[in-house]
Amino acid sequence: MTTRNETLFERARQRIPAGVNSPVRAFRAVGGTPPFFERASGPHLWDADGKRYIDYVGSWGPMVLGHTHPQVVEAVQAAAARALSFGAPTESEIELAEAICRLMPSVEMVRLVSSGTEATMSAIRLARGHTGRNLIVKFEGCYHGHADSLLVKAGSGALTFGNPSSAGVPPEIAALTLVLDFNNIDQIEKTFAARGPEIACVIVEPVAGNMNLVLPAPGFLDSLRENCSRHGAVLILDEVMTGFRVALGGAQARYGIKPDLTTLGKVIGGGLPVGAFGGKREIMEKIAPLGPVYQAGTLSGNPVAVAAGLATLKLLDTPGFQEKISGVADALIQGLKNEAQKAGVVFSAQSVGSMFGLYFRAVPPTSFAEVMQCDKDRFNKFFHTMLERGVYLAPSAYEAGFVSATHGTTEIDATLAAAREAFKA
Repeated sequence: MTTRNETLFERARQRIPAGVNSPVRAFRAVGGTPPFFERASGPHLWDADGKRYIDYVGSWGPMVLGHTHPQVVEAVQAAAARALSFGAPTESEIELAEAICRLMPSVEMVRLVSSGTEATMSAIRLARGHTGRNLIVKFEGCYHGHADSLLVKAGSGALTFGNPSSAGVPPEIAALTLVLDFNNIDQIEKTFAARGPEIACVIVEPVAGNMNLVLPAPGFLDSLRENCSRHGAVLILDEVMTGFRVALGGAQARYGIKPDLTTLGKVIGGGLPVGAFGGKREIMEKIAPLGPVYQAGTLSGNPVAVAAGLATLKLLDTPGFQEKISGVADALIQGLKNEAQKAGVVFSAQSVGSMFGLYFRAVPPTSFAEVMQCDKDRFNKFFHTMLERGVYLAPSAYEAGFVSATHGTTEIDATLAAAREAFKA
């Protein structure tokens, strides 16, 4: 019998490329039909067939409080009743900017945008405008949105320019991006020694979350800070995913790194489309209309989205919140490792804050190359068994997972019971 999910997927494919509006949703990496969701509450999702799932995707990170948190919904409803959009200044924009700057002291000034991609794209343009240089450095496996300069894969050697990783990206643009190995301090030193005066910025996920979860090695982030300072390059920490997830002040607070610019998204919108970039005043004052670096957006600072973000940050900024949610992630990870060991499955896992990673390899990876050594087929089998049992994980072996403040003992126990069967599959 055809399910409603299958009917909707077929209908979607007639008018939407691959039936989805963002590639990973299509389940191409794992196979099968993606569930079409109709509602959510706390740690749960319900699909078009009425099936309930424990959610570990959290809309890819924003739902740190859980879905449809009453105070966030109330704030959104109140804002929507006043206006859906002004395209003009509001007091709530100031309040959100003040909250970000207070929670992340490296951010002295901030500009709101509508997405993480827009934030990283704008931060790179600003870094180039500030330094008068063109070359940027990124790391293989780190994803910073779909701007042309960032859709670049590693070249044939550590000091060679990158190659386009998407059709439509001109080689001339890709040639301005150097791609290094995440956690490789020696490559950083050699790259700056060879091309330091040409480098406008380094952009990095301080905790990689788009090649599964990969933690920074000791000294890695410090090396970036030291080399950028020595050579006059701008250090951009992409905290779109880690911001307010790995610590209240983001990964920069957790690891004691002060970037020049920070990009944010996801959590600061509380589930609605908001992004931001900010940092040193002297750099941010290069943005139009104060400076020559142009950036604009009709929906930037949208009052409804800002209301959701403000309500979320206020709830996050309460004593014990981060410790509690980190404990939930740790309990999940420890339980999964125990179940895998009992089943005799080669498996490892780790968490940081409320983010986690699952790997079908003996130890957690430290680089993109090691991530690619994970047993993808084994993950796909595990994923579908978990999905059948009502546990919704990211439909890819190369994505981090998330817990929310509404995940508790009941959800963890149910997840481990499902995993017990999935490890046997």
